[in-house]
Amino acid sequence: MSKPHTTSGEGRVEEDRRPDLATETFLTHRNLLFTVAYEMLGSAADAEDVLQETWLRWAGVDLGAVRDQRAYLVRITTRQALTRLRTLARRKESYVGSWLPEPLLTSPDVAEDVELADSVSMAMLLVLETLKPTERAVFVLREVFDFDYDEIAGAVDKSPAAVRQIAHRAREHVAARRPRGVVSADETRAVLDAFRLAIETGDVQGLLDILAPDVVLVGDGGGVKQAVPRPIVGSGKVARLLVGGLGKVTLPVALEPVQVNGHPALVVRLDGELDSVVAMRIDDGRVTGLYAVRNPEKLAHMEYQTSLRR
Repeated sequence: MSKPHTTSGEGRVEEDRRPDLATETFLTHRNLLFTVAYEMLGSAADAEDVLQETWLRWAGVDLGAVRDQRAYLVRITTRQALTRLRTLARRKESYVGSWLPEPLLTSPDVAEDVELADSVSMAMLLVLETLKPTERAVFVLREVFDFDYDEIAGAVDKSPAAVRQIAHRAREHVAARRPRGVVSADETRAVLDAFRLAIETGDVQGLLDILAPDVVLVGDGGGVKQAVPRPIVGSGKVARLLVGGLGKVTLPVALEPVQVNGHPALVVRLDGELDSVVAMRIDDGRVTGLYAVRNPEKLAHMEYQTSLRR
């Protein structure tokens, strides 16, 4: 990208390091665009690739012809994410074991936006995985980012009437599968603390007290790290597996509470090294879902905080 030059009072030519309008606009909306892409893909690495593709297209746009730059950028991002979803679908078909979304170490302000935190929770991202690509795009843009139907229509190449129908169908689909109510951060933290204490002390009964009878444990090692090959269902099985598995570890183990995707979660460190991230879904005060990500390729965004925006 070329940069304009200015002349100083002494006659020296100096580089003007101020970003041009296209760059400045893109950077202003970058966190929003990343959030849109991440919610559509469940992968931070793929979301970053989508942003790169968005920038390449945005850099060639005649800004004078763009009425709403934010909406235009979101349209480009959405189209690129829809294309990337097809690649992801093929990748997941050959994925070893269960596939889980890529966890993000999120900044505190994400948790403060309850609706945003709910939309990027591991549990919700797994619900969004059950939508068709266009349904997912429409749901995210309408329900999370409150774009109007005309704007969404331009992003997904459908008529506004069709988008309304897709939005209605997606809302019903998600409502039947999403957590039954928004759980406060304090409640989640209390359950997480009890979970952590039970794991650290080997208290199977303590785990049974906070696990729902039909709790599901999903592990994602990506074929690189050992993980449960398929979901484990039932509080007894899950409790015994967690306590028994930790008991076999010979290295020092630390369970560190963190904010993952806007919600309290645990980072597991073995001998000081990041090993896995454990997020949970809570319904009616009990843990109904445990999501353990061990695939090292999915843990890169746990080394620094990610800012998400609506």
